[in-house]
Amino acid sequence: MTRTRWHILQDDDSFTLCRHLPPRFDFAVYTVLPCGGAIRLAHQIRQDLWRALQKVRGFSPVVRLQRFADGWRIEAGGRVAGPVALPVIARAQAVLDDAGNRARWIKASRGRS
Repeated sequence: MTRTRWHILQDDDSFTLCRHLPPRFDFAVYTVLPCGGAIRLAHQIRQDLWRALQKVRGFSPVVRLQRFADGWRIEAGGRVAGPVALPVIARAQAVLDDAGNRARWIKASRGRS
């Protein structure tokens, strides 16, 4: 079984999940979420972003979480092959703004109950 490797870069107040090094944001969208487990939260966001944008040529997701007050400032986007069309950015922002996604991500980042 081949397992995909994700790079996890951390410093004092931020956490980045990416497939390729160095992480590159050809486009990015932003939101803020409450604190929770960074790894779980980043993977959940990455998975939903991938589902929404997997047909974009050369897309490779990157998710960065940075400590912000009592939560995380999320930067999500990634690499693409070629120019980034506005509908791609709108679709990515819709993923971050979706109430159902946000509730699921928060629940997953807080662990199993």
